[in-house]
Amino acid sequence: QVQLVESGGGSVRAGASLRLSCVASSQERGFTTEDMAWYRQAPGKQRELVASTTVNGRTEVASSVKGRFTASRDTPRKMIYLQMNNLKPEDTATYYCYAAATTYTPYRNLKIWGRGTPVSVSP
Repeated sequence: QVQLVESGGGSVRAGASLRLSCVASSQERGFTTEDMAWYRQAPGKQRELVASTTVNGRTEVASSVKGRFTASRDTPRKMIYLQMNNLKPEDTATYYCYAAATTYTPYRNLKIWGRGTPVSVSP
């Protein structure tokens, strides 16, 4: 199995910044991560894509956060980051890390979710 663990969430006031991190790990011998992404889900709302990265580092962010959020990844370390600046109350949500991964012993293609890290932004 491959696990994703997020960190960096918290409670802040509007205008503050947070940096989320996500690392992929496994006890299996050898795995790679392909596309990695951040999603968020606010109470009572559907999960939405916030930012995505490809294995060669190409990133995209949702229009709702463009100019405030930046995604990056460290492919060799199997990590993805989300820098969130000028946070707004509407950014309040649980943020989830997602990864497409491949294990080689046995060979499997996986789609994995982390358990999420909560972000709360007060006015």
